[in-house]
Amino acid sequence: MIDRLVIVESPAKANTIKKFLGAKTRVIASMGHIRDLPKSKLGIDIENNFEPQYINIRGKGNLIKDLKREAKNAKKVFLATDPDREGEAIAWHLAYILNIPESQKCRVTFNEITKSAVQEAIKHPRTVDKDLIDAQQARRALDRIVGYKISPVLWKKVRRGLSAGRVQSVAVKLIVDRENEIEKFVPEEYWNINAELLKKKNKDHFVAKFVGKDGKKQELHSKAEVDKILLDIENAKYIVDEVKEGQKKRNPAPPFTTSTMQQEASRKLSFTLKKTMSVAQTLYEGISISGRGSIGLITYMRTDSTRVSEVARHAAKEYITNKYGENYYENRYYKTKDDAQDAHEAIRPTYIELSPDDIKESLTKDQYKLYKLIYNRFIASQMSAAIYDTISANIKANNYIFKASGQSIKFKGFMTLYVEGQDNKEDEDISNIPKLEKNEELEKKKIEPKQSFTEPPSRFTEASLVKALEEKGIGRPSTYSPTITTILERRYIEKYQKQLVPTDLGKIVNNLLTENFPNVINVEFTATMENEFDYIADGKQSWKKVIADFYEPFQETVEKVEKELEHVELVEEVSDVPCEKCGRMMVIKYGRFGKFLACPGYPECKNTKQYVKVIDESCPKCGGKVQIRKTKRRRNYYICENNPSSCDYISWNKPKKGEKYTEGEKEEIEKEIKPKKTRKTKKK
Repeated sequence: MIDRLVIVESPAKANTIKKFLGAKTRVIASMGHIRDLPKSKLGIDIENNFEPQYINIRGKGNLIKDLKREAKNAKKVFLATDPDREGEAIAWHLAYILNIPESQKCRVTFNEITKSAVQEAIKHPRTVDKDLIDAQQARRALDRIVGYKISPVLWKKVRRGLSAGRVQSVAVKLIVDRENEIEKFVPEEYWNINAELLKKKNKDHFVAKFVGKDGKKQELHSKAEVDKILLDIENAKYIVDEVKEGQKKRNPAPPFTTSTMQQEASRKLSFTLKKTMSVAQTLYEGISISGRGSIGLITYMRTDSTRVSEVARHAAKEYITNKYGENYYENRYYKTKDDAQDAHEAIRPTYIELSPDDIKESLTKDQYKLYKLIYNRFIASQMSAAIYDTISANIKANNYIFKASGQSIKFKGFMTLYVEGQDNKEDEDISNIPKLEKNEELEKKKIEPKQSFTEPPSRFTEASLVKALEEKGIGRPSTYSPTITTILERRYIEKYQKQLVPTDLGKIVNNLLTENFPNVINVEFTATMENEFDYIADGKQSWKKVIADFYEPFQETVEKVEKELEHVELVEEVSDVPCEKCGRMMVIKYGRFGKFLACPGYPECKNTKQYVKVIDESCPKCGGKVQIRKTKRRRNYYICENNPSSCDYISWNKPKKGEKYTEGEKEEIEKEIKPKKTRKTKKK
């Protein structure tokens, strides 16, 4: 018989922990959850106070037998699953399977997999936290009820196999709403006037921008306004009216939370959310480091706290003062958001002495990149502010005011190591403005008016969607990645050059859900429920009461929608394309990959073909119809229906009369739409 059995989720974590606990301790993995709700039915007993109907996960029978055998052979069993609600739920299910009483202190948690943290946790076990489990059960039950009750509406009215989700559907709604904003956006004209000026003494030149007249700001919206100003200042003298010199500080960003890590990894490393979390998991659970064995390199990677332990803070101080000098260190504390779950620290390295370059040979390329990002971000968060010398000047030309401003870095501070959102760039340190004096006359080199148009809002990227979800209180650190992964896999959205674009299917599903379930598929409800889960986790709310309060009005809505839609058939849009097999006019259908044409005579006639959208404008070369098609990278292009038989018109832009396109544009489009030639290998 062994003294202790420690159960964790993964073999990698088990491998890292076992060396800390001695020969009489056995560490094994549960391989994640061992019990869950059944997939074939709702699994929530509505009539019995929403009691979940858990079953052992199929395929884990032998593992459960092994766990029971190992537990019988141990004097004590410790459940060391991850330190969050999901980990608590796994521990609770393990305790049930192994017949461990609720009163027994068997639960251990640690924020980092280090010898001291693991050994300290084993010394102070606690009972399984029922409040955390209830919060997890509430989320699971609510999501199951919403998904299983709403999805059948989609099956009947769109197509079978579709599914709705409480958080995922709101994420799709954000993306669809943004796309609608873009499509409705009307550009507005505006102008800038830039004056390139020189100091008369040394001919140093710089640019000043027009800001207004007689001390008042003035926006320019037409060429007529610009022409009048240019006429008024044609022979004007440019006199320095006011000069302000000063300093400004730039403070470092806090150490990573899950959200900020995902955003930075997307911006700087081009990692998807799923990849970021997968790589972070390996860094947390343990990497085999030459001369040290398997060790966890970062703290727990699912957190929304920026708190840092005093031990880590002291280690950072020693590292910074030794490497950069005392003036580069500043004792910093970061305030965590009011609604954050502060159970864990920020994401940081566990061993400050293990710099990324010291252990580079032991890491994969992706592990090294992410570890370096986490390491540098944490060290920089404890460093001094960067200091800039700033200068701004107001320059008068008659009664008109131009403004020039610039900055030069005086002390890099934390920027020596890391800058949020972008890596260090040389041009950040360069001032564009020479030393100026009040009443100094400047020489005009040239005046450049520039016409511009307002831009529509940008589409979401994975990083900006995570930021929006976090700001709106939708989801928690553990849900961002699976939410976005799910709606991509369901093809409600797709990626184009990092941008998230709703598919036709996504738009249809979103419209149906938001029109019929406006009280559920909305930002406010989803954010409110996250707060309810937090109250449950804090022991301030009963999870079954939360579900009961939600269920009755929700079920009434479901029944009402089903009744209203019972006799409503989806009106199939008839195209102007005849079926070449039977002559009927083909209709537009929606499939996994979007729109397609199908014969309405199904099942007698099963003809289908690609759907091609035609625009109002005629081909500028031959007068034929112009189609919108997509490249392999989902980018729109315009092509004549007679291409390539009698017309070669093809363009990235919507056609206009008399428009021409270059051969380069034609070649670029054709290159993107033609499949790559694969090289055939010779058989030996």
